Amino acid sequence: MSERAAVWHAARELAEAGVAGAMATVSSQRGSLPMARDAKLVVAADGRRWGTVGGGCTEADVAEQALAAAASGAPSFSRHTLNADLAGDVGLSCGGTVELFLEPIVATPEMAALYGALAEATERRVAGTVLTAVDWSAGPRKEARIGHDVMVVGAPFDTEVEAAVQPSRAAARVDEALGALVEPLERVPRVVIFGAGYVGRAIAKVAADAGFYVLITDDRAEFADPDRLPWAHEVIARDFRTVLDGLSLDADDYVLATTRGHSYDAEIVERTATSPARYVGMLGSARKRAVIFEALERAGVPLDALQRVRVPIGEAIGADTPAEIAVSVVAELIRVRRTGETAR
Repeated sequence: MSERAAVWHAARELAEAGVAGAMATVSSQRGSLPMARDAKLVVAADGRRWGTVGGGCTEADVAEQALAAAASGAPSFSRHTLNADLAGDVGLSCGGTVELFLEPIVATPEMAALYGALAEATERRVAGTVLTAVDWSAGPRKEARIGHDVMVVGAPFDTEVEAAVQPSRAAARVDEALGALVEPLERVPRVVIFGAGYVGRAIAKVAADAGFYVLITDDRAEFADPDRLPWAHEVIARDFRTVLDGLSLDADDYVLATTRGHSYDAEIVERTATSPARYVGMLGSARKRAVIFEALERAGVPLDALQRVRVPIGEAIGADTPAEIAVSVVAELIRVRRTGETAR
């Protein structure tokens, strides 16, 4: 389960159990800060936490203020400034300002169902938008727009401002016209790994830890075993051609050919090089690249499609062991994901 899905699951569980708790979501930030732009934290009155807003003293303060909001039954905002002096005092090389929206976990069946739907959508990689009123004087208001479905707790939001809530890659923000926190529900990027040998298995683990949705497949059932790959979201024991036949790729996909045979890798590259996948890479040397690409070009694969395929894969850190290779490969995937860069 991804960290974001775990946060929504936690909110649902607290709501169902009637346990007091609160959620903190970054609503704006400026500068260099030790937290993601979409950072989110759920904290229970008993001290349990899910997610993070950067850790350290800031997170401790946010958690305390969030529980105060829970006790009051009304949302609030929390603003924190980390300047160079404060950052240095706690050993951080950063500084900036962050504002967080703090909302009580609402212990009603309707809100628990909404939290659960958001958790499921995150796990299924369905994009959407979450709207949360910043003023609860007339009661809690939250709306989840997931795909073509809409779930509403409290009064619905104005449909005339539809353009303001279209799913996007922007960070959460407060929309004054709506009087709401507008939070994109992004599709989790997916890594599709062909080959569940030692390297593929290691990549799957690191990729899952880095927040990717991991699909890994192998034609050997003893390798494509969910018990052997507990961190993968999908494990498919099937021949590669059949998997390719049923695979739909888009710009949120990252494809890795890490099989045990050149012929398998060649077919995977041939079938995915012209796809809309954001990244296609093959494990192997420059010589392997030359041999396979020459054959694929003769077979009619466009040269520009082949030129975008990464071989060898991974950042050049001198990686040798499966674990090291996995770190280098996922580092490259993160770079492409965060910067959009594809050229070496």
